[in-house]
Amino acid sequence: MSDVLHRLAALLPADRLLTGPAQLAAYESDGLTAYRTRPLAVAIPETTDEVVALVRFCHQEKLPFVVRGSGTSLSGGSLPVADGIVIALNRLTRILRLDPAQRIAVVEPGVVNTQVSVAAAAHRLHYAPDPSSALICTIGGNVAFNSGGAHCLKYGMTANHILGLKAVLPTGEVVEWGGASREHIGPDWCGLFNGSEGLFGIALEITLQLLPRAECFYTVLAGYRTLEQAGDAVSAVVASGLLPGALEIMDALALEAATAAVHAEYPPGAEAVLIVELEGTREAVAADRGRLEAIIAGSQPIEMRPARDAEERLAIWKGRKSAFSAVGRLSPDFIVQDGVVPRRRLGEALRHNGELARAAGLRVANVFHAGDGNLHPLILFDGREAGALERAEALAGRILKRCVEMGGSITGEHGVGVEKLEYLPAMYNADELDCMMRLRAAFDPLGIANPGKKFPRAGAPALSQRGLHPLERAGVISRE
Repeated sequence: MSDVLHRLAALLPADRLLTGPAQLAAYESDGLTAYRTRPLAVAIPETTDEVVALVRFCHQEKLPFVVRGSGTSLSGGSLPVADGIVIALNRLTRILRLDPAQRIAVVEPGVVNTQVSVAAAAHRLHYAPDPSSALICTIGGNVAFNSGGAHCLKYGMTANHILGLKAVLPTGEVVEWGGASREHIGPDWCGLFNGSEGLFGIALEITLQLLPRAECFYTVLAGYRTLEQAGDAVSAVVASGLLPGALEIMDALALEAATAAVHAEYPPGAEAVLIVELEGTREAVAADRGRLEAIIAGSQPIEMRPARDAEERLAIWKGRKSAFSAVGRLSPDFIVQDGVVPRRRLGEALRHNGELARAAGLRVANVFHAGDGNLHPLILFDGREAGALERAEALAGRILKRCVEMGGSITGEHGVGVEKLEYLPAMYNADELDCMMRLRAAFDPLGIANPGKKFPRAGAPALSQRGLHPLERAGVISRE
C-alpha cells in the first residue's frame, strides 16, 4: 500500500493528505463511537476537481474510499475501511449561488445545514430540513442519509428539497441530474441518489429548494403523566387533520438531561412532554390554534404551556435540540436508534419499548419526531462493563424488529450504515435485497464506494457492459 499512497500524494499538497497515526485518530469513527477503524489515509480536497481526481484515482487503483462531512452519522455511515481512504469534504463550503427569485441555493457538499438558512434569511427564505445536528452536519451528509428533523412532518425529508445534483460516480464519471425546477422528464435520479449512504458516489454541487419563512409561530409544550399518553396525544392531533410544523416528544430521562444541560424548564411531575408547533400566516395559525388547544386539553395533560414570545419558543427548542448530547450527562455511553412505527400505533410502540427496556435491565431515554412516528430511543450503558455494549445492541435490535412487526421501518433518517446490516432481512426478502445490491453494483462495479455499509461487504460483480446507463447494466431499466 505504500506505493499507492506515494501515487496518491501526487494529487494533493502534503498538508492535505493525512497519514500519521495522530492525524488519523480523529477520523477512526463517526457519531457511532462504538466502532473504530483506522484508514490508510485521509484526503482533504478543496475543490470539486480534486474530488473527481481522487475518485478516479481510487477507481483506477481499486482503492476503497469513504466520504465524510462532519462525521455526525449515528449508524457508522462514515466509518472508514482499513484498506481504504477517507475523502473529507469539510473545505468544500461555498454557497455557489443563492437566487431569491427562483428560491434556490446551489451549495457544495461541505456547507453546514444552518448556514443555508443564515444566508437566505435576508430574503425571508430558509432551508426547511432541520436535523438535531443542524449546527454542524453538512448538506452532503444530509443527502447521503436523506435526513429529516423536527419539521419533517410538514415539510418532508431532504429528498423533498433537492432539485438538482452534480455528482461523481465511483467510476469517475461526472453526472448532472435535475436543475433549478421541479419540472423534469425521465427518472428521478436525485431521488434515487438521496439516501444512498455514499454507495452511488459523491455529490459535488447540490441545488436546494428554499421556502418562505413562516410569518407566525405558535408553540405549545404539554406535560403528561405517562409516555403513552403523550403518544396518544400525537395520534389525536394527526387524526384531527391539523398539519403542525413539528410534533416532538421527550420522556422523563431526556427531560432530566436537558434540564441539567441547558436549564430547560418543564412541567413538574411530567413523565413526558409533547412539543407542538403551528406555523404559517397569522390567519392560518389563528384558525388552527383553537383546534389544537382543544385537542391538547382533551388529552388530559398535567399542564399545557404555550410559548408567550419568541424567547420562550427558542427556549423550548433549545431543550429539545440539546437532548441527544445532554443524555451524556446521565450515562458514559449510549446508542441512538431511529426505528419508525405508524403514527396510529405510537402509544402502543412506546409501551412495548418500555417493556423491552425493563426486561433488559437498561435505561432508555426517548426523544423523537412523533409527527412521522420516527422513534429515537437512546439506550444507556457503561462501555467499561463487560458485555454492556452487547446487551445494549441486543435491546436496540429487539426494538427495531418490533417496529417492523408493527408495520414500520428499521430506520427513518439515520440510515443502515454498519449498525443495522443484520436487520435488513426483517424488512426485505432475498429478491428485494438482490435487486438493491445489483443496483448498487451498477453504479459501483468495483464495490469501492463506502464498502461494508448498507449491505454486507462482498465481491462486487465485474460488470463489463460499457456505454450503458448504470440502471441498464443492472437490468433495472431498458431503453427498448
